[in-house]
Amino acid sequence: MHNVLDDCLVGIALLASAAYAIFSLGPRSLRRRSLSALAAGAARMPAVFGLRRFAGRLERAAAAKSAGSCGGCDSCESAGAKTETGEVSVPAAQIKRR
Repeated sequence: MHNVLDDCLVGIALLASAAYAIFSLGPRSLRRRSLSALAAGAARMPAVFGLRRFAGRLERAAAAKSAGSCGGCDSCESAGAKTETGEVSVPAAQIKRR
């Protein structure tokens, strides 16, 4: 009986790690779609379970735009860090040895 329980726990851990990897490394739209689906599922549950506030939080999280990499708007970098060719110059004084 303990072997079955151990196998189930290991399987759940592997599924959770695979889901996390897909969720964090996959496309950004996947997060928005999955949060929307979870919010819709939680909203359909009976009120006895008390998931209305949780569904609202999931819906707000799905509506929020996830932060991505810089699109080149020049608002997040320090002044003068980029040259005209698009290369980033780092002053030699900021480079530290290990």
